[in-house]
Amino acid sequence: MRLSRYFLPILKETPSDAQIASHRLMLRAGMIRQASAGIYSWLPLGYKVLRRIEQIVHEEQQRAGHIPLLMPTIQSADLWRESGRYDDYGQEMLRIRDRHDRDMLYGPTNEELITDIFRSHVQSYKDLPLTLYHIQWKFRDEVRPRFGVMRGREFLMKDGYNFDLTKEDALHSYNRHLVSYLRTYERMGLQAIPMRADSGPIGGDDTHEFLVLADTGESEVFYDSQITDLKFGDRAIDYDSHDACRAVLEEFTSRYARTDETHDEAEFAKVPEERRRTARGIEVGQIFYFGTKYSEPMGATVLGPDGTRSPVHMGSHGIGVSRLVGALIEANHDDKGIIWPEEVAPFQIGIVNLKQGDTDADAACEGLYQGLKSRGLDPLYDDREERAGAKFATMDLVGCPWRITVGPRGLKNGVVELTSRRTGESEEMSPEAALDRCAQIFAGV
Repeated sequence: MRLSRYFLPILKETPSDAQIASHRLMLRAGMIRQASAGIYSWLPLGYKVLRRIEQIVHEEQQRAGHIPLLMPTIQSADLWRESGRYDDYGQEMLRIRDRHDRDMLYGPTNEELITDIFRSHVQSYKDLPLTLYHIQWKFRDEVRPRFGVMRGREFLMKDGYNFDLTKEDALHSYNRHLVSYLRTYERMGLQAIPMRADSGPIGGDDTHEFLVLADTGESEVFYDSQITDLKFGDRAIDYDSHDACRAVLEEFTSRYARTDETHDEAEFAKVPEERRRTARGIEVGQIFYFGTKYSEPMGATVLGPDGTRSPVHMGSHGIGVSRLVGALIEANHDDKGIIWPEEVAPFQIGIVNLKQGDTDADAACEGLYQGLKSRGLDPLYDDREERAGAKFATMDLVGCPWRITVGPRGLKNGVVELTSRRTGESEEMSPEAALDRCAQIFAGV
């Protein structure tokens, strides 16, 4: 993309009501604009990041055997009355009425609706196991929306729902989701620690939250420092294997890690003192097993191998897609701006032309721009009539992981400068070598 043709409304001043780094930088970098309290328009740069994160989530969900669909944002209150949650959910639920005076709601989650879909179409255990998911906008009427997309009222979430014949099978689905989430977060360059958590209004006894450590996190967390040494990496996993998925769960949850809601001081004291850590954490996902909490009252039953009908065992599993944008920035920024991990960057390489209008510099930048695109990369070419300092500041703010700087002086020596946004280290090389190096860096991303 040529910056002269892009919509990037950068703010020179930081809005006074932006309290945390991600909110400040998303506003300054022209990623979002507030429409009303806790509700944002996603501008082109922010929308690109959102879609990159969404694509990774889709890929890892489907790798685990989960099937995508799309459910509506507006739901009937009747379904929620069936499950018993309509009156219990609280004021976070936005309740509305349509022109026929029917009670409706803007969905904060989809357990009831997916259960209704299941009971209408699945009758036999032969159709199990089944996990359906979607990525859809949700609304929760937060009493005090703050921190930008980190605690907004409208947000994009992946929520998935498993249906299994037995508790054992449903717990395998739980473990399978934990494995897929570890892969998902690591692909984004994040370490998200699974922590024993409280189930809240979703219900159920088995639940883990995934938290990214950050000073601005809303939760206080207590953990064994050994857990931060764990990496899932590129290991192969058979998602159909109960033993393989259980082994990963045990590896990543056997060490103490809990949020303040479930913290047990006596258990924490058993961790060697030198490994005890307290910090703040940002929740970016949660998995639940809740058995027949919804299937029983809503009549979601299947015919079993013994010829009798029984309620299916269920769980729900969420990833905060829009919240992840803020969490990534909280974990990856400096005083100049955002530092995107390569996997989620809206633009992977920035091209800065130090002398726009110079024949040689323009030609070299055009060659780099087209060369990067032909290699399947997504560059941002700053071709504006701006001073060099302003161009560098823009690239640092929007967080391109790599920058190629082109100027007449370097071209006389046949070189351009390739700079890492994360380390600040620069290296001079020929334009062709810079193209090859960028292709190598992003191979497989």
